[in-house]
Amino acid sequence: MIQRVPFLNTFYDNLTAQQTLEIIKNAIYTKQQIHHTVINANKVVLLQKDLELRNSVNSADIINIDGAGVLWGAKILGKPVKERVTGIDLMEAVLKMAQKENFKVYFLGAKEEIVKTLVDLYSEKYGENIISGYQNGYFNNQNEPEIVNIIAQSNPQILFVAMPSPKKENFLYKYRKDFSDINFIMGVGGSFDVLAGKVSRAPVWLQKMGMEWFYRLIQEPKKMWKRYLIGNLSFIYLILNSKIKK
Repeated sequence: MIQRVPFLNTFYDNLTAQQTLEIIKNAIYTKQQIHHTVINANKVVLLQKDLELRNSVNSADIINIDGAGVLWGAKILGKPVKERVTGIDLMEAVLKMAQKENFKVYFLGAKEEIVKTLVDLYSEKYGENIISGYQNGYFNNQNEPEIVNIIAQSNPQILFVAMPSPKKENFLYKYRKDFSDINFIMGVGGSFDVLAGKVSRAPVWLQKMGMEWFYRLIQEPKKMWKRYLIGNLSFIYLILNSKIKK
């Protein structure tokens, strides 16, 4: 049974990466649907006021801790955490599983050249048989129903959606019933950019220190400064305020 832990108006599921992967695999074989999401410091700050995002996140079947800040905050508040499960690492593990188990994957999001590069890379690495289809993330609200129908008709078992928050969370929540035959649906943020080689990921030693955010900030300061500097300060305030009230 999944242990769901309350955390600053949201939750996280106290699971290891391996436990998460086993739940996903079982859902695919039993033809159930798992709507997966992650939380990080920025997302926790956003959902304090964004009630649509809060509902989209809290309605997911699995909520993993992606950000090191949430890991730190949970420890400060004395809440149990087995393991940090980053979205990008889980995505790669699911892709390996897809090859082994002959599951099909659909990739939605990012720019056309990014998603095409990613699909080419994984077609070469794992074989074309795991690719159900792909679509860039540059479409408007009027095109959404058509895109959703194309994805559903391609019959994947797995759907990865690379869009920023709160767009990806709300998109997956809104269309989860249209994707009822897709067994695992997951928002992966900027993972396509990293895995396609457009943005480099922090070295492992920085990841272990919980400083991956700083590495990203250095690479894209104009895009990330508000999220990481202002957002992180807001998150620290939420943690300390909650600690004082306990």
